[in-house]
Amino acid sequence: MNTTRRTFLRGLGGTALSLLWLESLNAGTSGKTIPQRLAFYYVPIGVVRRGFFPGEGEAAIPKFTSSQEEIKTKAKIPLGLQPLNLTPTMQPLDAVKDKVTLITGMDRTFQQGTDVHAQCASCYLSSAPPFSVKESAWPLSRTLDHLVADHVGKATPFPTLEFSCNSHRDNKESIYFDNISWYGTGHVAPSIRDPRKMYRRLFSTQDIDRYRNITDLVLEDARSMTHTLGRSDREKFAEYFDSVRTIEQQMDKLEKMKSELATVRFEEPTEAHLPRGEYIRLMGDLMVVALQTGMTNVATFMVGPERWDTPFLYESLFDKPRSHHQMSHNQKKFLDELLQVDLFHMQQFAYLVQKMDQIEEADGTSLLDNTLFTYGSGLGDGATHQYTDLPTIIAGSGGGKIKTGKHLNVADGTPLANLWLTQAQVMGLNMKRFADSTDVVDSLLV
Repeated sequence: MNTTRRTFLRGLGGTALSLLWLESLNAGTSGKTIPQRLAFYYVPIGVVRRGFFPGEGEAAIPKFTSSQEEIKTKAKIPLGLQPLNLTPTMQPLDAVKDKVTLITGMDRTFQQGTDVHAQCASCYLSSAPPFSVKESAWPLSRTLDHLVADHVGKATPFPTLEFSCNSHRDNKESIYFDNISWYGTGHVAPSIRDPRKMYRRLFSTQDIDRYRNITDLVLEDARSMTHTLGRSDREKFAEYFDSVRTIEQQMDKLEKMKSELATVRFEEPTEAHLPRGEYIRLMGDLMVVALQTGMTNVATFMVGPERWDTPFLYESLFDKPRSHHQMSHNQKKFLDELLQVDLFHMQQFAYLVQKMDQIEEADGTSLLDNTLFTYGSGLGDGATHQYTDLPTIIAGSGGGKIKTGKHLNVADGTPLANLWLTQAQVMGLNMKRFADSTDVVDSLLV
């Protein structure tokens, strides 16, 4: 049997599926280039500043404003790199503190004439200068993920993958509230919300029934060749399939819960009662597998939609589904609840970061080491709708090219596009400018 790496699995419409790099199957391929990955973890509605930002633990609680405005209570922190001190909201990152970098002070410019929430999400990864896009009411052009994929995605089955954790089907808002990835002005890259649908997209094949289990497809071949694998490769192999099996079991559990909930009368939609953490982690597991196996090198992961008033069940936090957006409009009344939601989102991010750090690459580094995984939001604060001082964390070093374990505070007015330009160059693009960027963030580079 031919046991070369690229014939190990049959999938993705008949195309060979890129599996784990196994030393036993790759004799003579030393010096293999480890791919660099780019991923984004988008959090809606901004954050509670006093929980997230260093030095603001005792800051005044802002009053709700319906328009976009600049925060007035930003803490006085020295510019440049400094030690990373985890705030209460960032505490879940303690185990991987040395592999993340907090960035504060970066801004975007709001273009008057469109909704604050919709623009902060849809334009997050394009950052086009106001009124520079003439054919649309939105300052939105081809987003960073697709520009990078044009360069690094040609050899992968999927140039990009778009994940969304909005389980609701009541599309009361436009697509601009619910998508951060765009092929270009007016052309959304539709995200996948259903874990089963994403699983089938990753693992289905034209050669077999589209619903057939991926592990059933490959285990027979796998067993016949395990005698050719070394001990470490057998362990990697078992770990990979255990991961896929776990994903399948998680999907079955959520689908069973959904069918049971459908028989109960709720005021809220059935999807409101699905446990958020399980759902987010399941979608995250699928993203990690896709990055790990080379199905894609670029992914976007939207934790939730902007300004979607239908509620979600944050298990272990509240006794019934709550609307993140509605709570953000009264930060004084719901301060504790909003801090819990921010911590909850950070816990899911930390789960994915730690999982990526535990996956070993061919050269002994981790998947996280070879990834730029950015946590961020298009708002600096949900109550004031500010576009300034956006919350930003980078996990991973992009193959050792980005400094980690630090807090970088940049000067007021520094465009977020400067970070996107820096990431594009780290990913290998010969790009001198991106959107409204003014320069790269030199202090981030090794």
